[in-house]
Amino acid sequence: MTLRTNQQPESENYSGWQLGAPLYVPALHPDLLKIANAEKIPFIRSMIICTEDAITEKDVNKSLEQLRKFLPFIQIIDTRYRFIRVRNPQVLKHILDLPGIENIDGFVLPKFDNHNRESYLKELRNTRFLIMPTLESADVFIPSAMRELALSLAEDPIRSRILLLRIGGNDLLNLIGLRRPRGVTLYETPIATVISQLVITFRPLGFSLSAPVFEYLADRDTLNREIGLDLAHGLIGKTAIHPSQIPLIENRYAVSGLDYKEALSILDGQGPAVFKMHEAMCEISTHSNWARQILTRYDVYGQDDTIRVMNAVHSVSSMA
Repeated sequence: MTLRTNQQPESENYSGWQLGAPLYVPALHPDLLKIANAEKIPFIRSMIICTEDAITEKDVNKSLEQLRKFLPFIQIIDTRYRFIRVRNPQVLKHILDLPGIENIDGFVLPKFDNHNRESYLKELRNTRFLIMPTLESADVFIPSAMRELALSLAEDPIRSRILLLRIGGNDLLNLIGLRRPRGVTLYETPIATVISQLVITFRPLGFSLSAPVFEYLADRDTLNREIGLDLAHGLIGKTAIHPSQIPLIENRYAVSGLDYKEALSILDGQGPAVFKMHEAMCEISTHSNWARQILTRYDVYGQDDTIRVMNAVHSVSSMA
């Protein structure tokens, strides 16, 4: 594998599509280093090491000690991205001082809102790390608060290192006393309206958003329906809670032949402003952003069933 240098990253040099379906791994997982170094579950593109919801309060110090031992031995691998989901700004500050922290790519910032924004970002402004704030606090239900947050992030010098913003679906449901019923997508719950509002608030300012996790492991049909709706809402990537979810998620990100050909025609600059293709109207002025996203997805996942994780599910080991 090609080793990646620890250069100063900027989000425009990356795409959230490169992360694929990041695997969510507790910081106390016994195989943390093997997963990080692609010795175990080799087909994953990225992982999120969690010190927040996956760790009880009494085990926080234990998880930080695990990270202290783990970080110096991470190999810098071109095909694998490692993020740490910190617990709060104080834990972020502690982790930034650990030896080997330069071996990770960035941080996931939970419960990110206008109240803790500065506490998080002041720790990261003078670093090289990519960041993924998670929108999952009560402020998410207030459109004006989200608009204020979006504008403040758009104007912040750290903007170039915001890879995407994550939507914490389960946390948002918890705030209103709900859990997604079995067989139901998030888009059939009250969170559907929230996701739509976040998309129209953040996407016009150039931010990408990722899709919430799907917590039922045996219901592939509902997961498949939800991924389709994620894509219809313009969401990029969906965190997996088990390796068996990754092939299904990433196969859905492969581009159809029709979409690929239309995207190429829209962006080639040789045709008229509006033209008919595959019984659809293609308009350069209004479909160009869509076409760029399609070609970015194609570069990562290919067309139809050509992505590299087709048979990966057969090699999945169960997660503790």
